[in-house]
Amino acid sequence: MIPDLNIRLESKRTLLRSLTKDDETALQEIANEEALWLYGTSDLSQPGELKKYIATAIADRNSGNCAIWVIVDKKTGNVAGCTRLSDISWRDERGQIGWTWIGSDFQGSGLNRDMKFLILSYGFETLGLNRIELKADERNHRSRQAILGIGATREGVLREHIKLHDGHIRNTVYYSILRSEWDIIKQQYFINFSMYE
Repeated sequence: MIPDLNIRLESKRTLLRSLTKDDETALQEIANEEALWLYGTSDLSQPGELKKYIATAIADRNSGNCAIWVIVDKKTGNVAGCTRLSDISWRDERGQIGWTWIGSDFQGSGLNRDMKFLILSYGFETLGLNRIELKADERNHRSRQAILGIGATREGVLREHIKLHDGHIRNTVYYSILRSEWDIIKQQYFINFSMYE
């Protein structure tokens, strides 16, 4: 039986609450930052694109394929962006953290790391997933460093894998964390990290 993916995750720093259609206005302010879509398959700064994105994401959640959240920075109370645990294969006990976009005011603040901890904990400890994947455009060095910074293992590159909104066909770098690794990664990369003390 597929669990209800319309769920709230929270720490002292971060609130992940389920995306609704009512979030469009607050998210559009962030989506208007064109730099967020440099490596994206879509450009949510364009008129009507965010509305379609939200509708598709909610449909995916309703079909049991993903959990999608609005990211709220509890320090400021402001909406910071959006993220998902998606491409869930219940048969294979696998999912992917992705489609994450965070406004420039919140980048480098530790919010992304905290959010990843909440999702990884939920995926492994509540949903019982065995593998959680993360992907990045090969050119996106900042994202790739952030993924390595949470203990994920780099698995390889899929060449000319995904066509982006600007026509570029990107090479995609794959990473993963396994349930068998989670207790050690949680301790080394999260619990001992100053935000969690």
